[in-house]
Amino acid sequence: MAGPNDLPDIALDTDNLYREDVFTDRRAGSIRRLTPVTRDGATDAARAVLFSGQTQLLTPAGVLPLGFEIEAKTLEEALTKFPDGVKQALEQAIDEAREMRREQASRIVVPEVGSGVGPGPGAGPVGGGKIKFP
Repeated sequence: MAGPNDLPDIALDTDNLYREDVFTDRRAGSIRRLTPVTRDGATDAARAVLFSGQTQLLTPAGVLPLGFEIEAKTLEEALTKFPDGVKQALEQAIDEAREMRREQASRIVVPEVGSGVGPGPGAGPVGGGKIKFP
């Protein structure tokens, strides 16, 4: 059991604070606006406002959440760029799924060396389920 002294120190970075606003149509998705603020909560004009989009797509395998950054200076610009962001995030998710499928298909299953499994001089009995997965 970990003692109280073993816990990590967690603190907010007071020089990197943002106020979060979420805009949604409750149908297609949402846009998150992160407005930089100072320690006292005043808007920090020296740093840029950040936008990100979020949506979910229903697939045969279930719900696929998509999140993506939106390069925009205003909410109106972020709203305009939202559909392209969804398309890019979906394409990226599809590419990642294809790559994972390729990696799974290319794995070679090799029996453990010296396990006594398989034919050959001095080999033990065949079988025994000694296949190891990488």
